Amino acid sequence: MSRIKFSKFHGFGNDYIVIERSAIPQTTDLSRLARNICLRNTGAGADGIAVVSPVENGSADYYCEIVNPDGSVAGFSGNGTRCAVSYLYHNQMWNNPSLRLETKSGIKNYALLESDGNGHFVFEAEIGKPRFSSVEIPFAADNSSDVIDREIRYAGEAFRVSCVNVGNPVACVFVNDFSFDWLAAGRGLEVHEAFPQRANIVFINVLSSDIIEIRIWERGAGETAASGTCSSGAAVLSAYTGRTGRVVKVVSEGGITSVTWRADNEIVLTGNADFIYSGEWPAAAA
Repeated sequence: MSRIKFSKFHGFGNDYIVIERSAIPQTTDLSRLARNICLRNTGAGADGIAVVSPVENGSADYYCEIVNPDGSVAGFSGNGTRCAVSYLYHNQMWNNPSLRLETKSGIKNYALLESDGNGHFVFEAEIGKPRFSSVEIPFAADNSSDVIDREIRYAGEAFRVSCVNVGNPVACVFVNDFSFDWLAAGRGLEVHEAFPQRANIVFINVLSSDIIEIRIWERGAGETAASGTCSSGAAVLSAYTGRTGRVVKVVSEGGITSVTWRADNEIVLTGNADFIYSGEWPAAAA
């Protein structure tokens, strides 16, 4: 029986299964593979898969496609791509201190800051510039140039959302605490008619001018302990609305992600990725 080799990594508890594209039979449906292998009880369990392959034309070093546990394709994942880049270093497929990674939302630049030789990596990544217009998010219920503090309703309750696209659409709700049923709210808001392509839903409690705490309902994955794109979107919107400065530590249930929104508009994300284990998945089950 043909088997697909994979490795599992996590960034602050946000776990991804990394697979080389050459290891996947051409007849395999990536959406079906992701749905099956990401199952927590009957699969390997993950918040998504990251499929990597070398880029031949020189525009980047490698290409990475992220597929969510529900089979949908993500435009980008901060933690997922960091896991993919860690895989390349861990398996000595790349040794230079920097790497250009092509994604569906453009080329991202990664710089290796730390490696302990045992599967622990720290990277600084330039992940692109935020987009605020309602068309680029997209946000269907609004015609303004940006979507800040806009009211939408779910289950009879009003939520004021601020939105940004950081490779994926991120909708944030600023709150004073997390004592409400934010999981139910996130589940409903993800598929709200205001978001024609769905959205990552992030609830933000601003602790100080440079520290925020978040809870995450991720598009296509549900509750996650951490998310690079959600952390980036939350930090940028906190700064954009004047609640924080442009250098922010984002505290999630999985750990602390550092986000800098530079003066040139580039978002710089610094975080960990750690190797968990390698295994094989039967191609027939994909």
